[in-house]
Amino acid sequence: MVVENSCYGGKILTVDLSKKEGKRQKIGDSFALKYLGGDGFGAYFLNKLVPGDADPFGKENVLVMAPGLLTGTVVPTAGKTAFFAKAPLTGGWGEGIMGGRIGFALKQAGYDALIITGMADKPSYLLINDDEVLVKSAEHLWGKSTRETTEEIKKDEGDVVIASIGPAGERKIRYATIDSDERQAGRGGLGAVMGSKNLKAIAIKGSNDIKVADPDKMMKLLDKWYKIMIESPAFNDDGKYGTGEFLEWMNAERGTFPTRNWREGVFDERKEIDPYYWAPRYTIKNKACIQCVKPCGKAFVIKGKYEGALDGVEYETLFALGSNCGNPSIEALAKANELCDLYGMDTISAGGAIGFAMDLYENGILSEKDAAGIDLRFGNGDAVVQMVEKIANRDGLGDLLAEGVKRAAEKIGKGADKYAVHVRGMEPPAYDVRGIKGMGLAFMTSPRGACHLRSGAYALELTGKFWRYEGVDRFSAEGKGQEIADMENFMAVYDTLGVCKFSRGMFLIEGFADILEAAIGKRMGEDELLTIGERINNLKHIFNIKCGWTKEDSKLPPKIRIPIPEGVSKGSFISEKEEKKMLQDYFEARGWDKKGIPKEKTLKKLEIEEFMES
Repeated sequence: MVVENSCYGGKILTVDLSKKEGKRQKIGDSFALKYLGGDGFGAYFLNKLVPGDADPFGKENVLVMAPGLLTGTVVPTAGKTAFFAKAPLTGGWGEGIMGGRIGFALKQAGYDALIITGMADKPSYLLINDDEVLVKSAEHLWGKSTRETTEEIKKDEGDVVIASIGPAGERKIRYATIDSDERQAGRGGLGAVMGSKNLKAIAIKGSNDIKVADPDKMMKLLDKWYKIMIESPAFNDDGKYGTGEFLEWMNAERGTFPTRNWREGVFDERKEIDPYYWAPRYTIKNKACIQCVKPCGKAFVIKGKYEGALDGVEYETLFALGSNCGNPSIEALAKANELCDLYGMDTISAGGAIGFAMDLYENGILSEKDAAGIDLRFGNGDAVVQMVEKIANRDGLGDLLAEGVKRAAEKIGKGADKYAVHVRGMEPPAYDVRGIKGMGLAFMTSPRGACHLRSGAYALELTGKFWRYEGVDRFSAEGKGQEIADMENFMAVYDTLGVCKFSRGMFLIEGFADILEAAIGKRMGEDELLTIGERINNLKHIFNIKCGWTKEDSKLPPKIRIPIPEGVSKGSFISEKEEKKMLQDYFEARGWDKKGIPKEKTLKKLEIEEFMES
């Protein structure tokens, strides 16, 4: 029996906040091997439990938490946990994946997934201690930051692991995050879903051992993969400079670092925000997620005008609160990052919203009065800090920007939509797809809206080779459909197993065959795992279709039609013709029809016919 003799807990816990009760159900081998864990469990349960017309802030929405299958084992970098819900920002598929210990704790408590339904009648937090499940008052915690919330709950509950929201989640900011161990499930507004349910935090304590099928084999594999990882170039670079270590490469060598709300692809004023500048000056130690052997987190202490301490600054944040706002000040950027973490707010969407507002201000669509006297010109780092505060407090213009750039542009009018950079309402990350055309397609097809991590194709596109592909031309729109479909399947495997994607250049998927044999007693080859990844991606798409997705939703913003003005990628852009061609190629690669609807034979092959409404 796979489930009984491996790292599975074998149970799913469902907690109804309205009734303040928990129920347990067992999982069997057939279900476990079809979906594995993490991303797979989320894809299944969200489709099963959430109707397409559910209000993201209503009782019908559910929040699913699912650790990766290998989370809690000794597999290097296997420490990821996924959260799922219908997303407030996009109205469709929502997921956020974080490090931290929260998934480890859930598995120690004996559960492979947690499903939260209903809505508490007052601010509450959920306490799980093995078989004990309690819904407790959080009225004394309402209004507190993520850091304060964690500290207060630990005073009352002792050695628990906590996932919490800050004031941004309470105020239903559409890109509010869930925080645990200063790691965030960041995109789409899952923290706002918790806030809508009056759920301030989830606190977990578990006492069970996490077993594997063959401990001796697993320890030998640990030795093997640990050595491979610490000898890799990425181990050294990430350890010294964090996830932003390739910022200069994106700037000077590729010309694809979005700047000033995507006006440009090179940020000339980047000196201070480059980790090669700030890491030696502001970092006091490295920080790592649980089970990680290549720490890329930084304990960062701000000096000077903005004093404080935070975990960061990550590459995407260096773009969003830095170059995208034309902000050259690392101290202002780091302070804005710290505030986002404490309020519980996604830095990518926050920076996207502020850069958008700055663009409107410089083009006369927003006035000084609209900005309440804040000088919203690009380059004003103090304004970035001020606007983070205003968004988190839903104050003035901040209240509008808290809705995301799509909704804000619709309300502002006056041609603001031309400056709103998003796909299906999701503000994009730090890859100027005008010079990375495969990533442009990946933004269009990502189930949660513009996203780099659902495919991870930026690494392939920018270097020209990875895994099964070589000789890839980032300036060409040819052959991208199959490429992005393959990469999405590849990355879904990582999110299902709970292994960090920063290790994908070392592991690759064939490396998981031995690991799974040791972990669950069943060997699964690359093709079998990729089929599971394909099943997951189709389920996410089916969920979006139920939520009203149509082919017309998969389109890039107007700024992507404007050629990059300077740098190595000068003159590159994605035309409407290229966009349509790439999307049709992708539909064909996926086995969908011309409207993007999965064909019956595709559903049967993947054994998911039950989920597709006729």
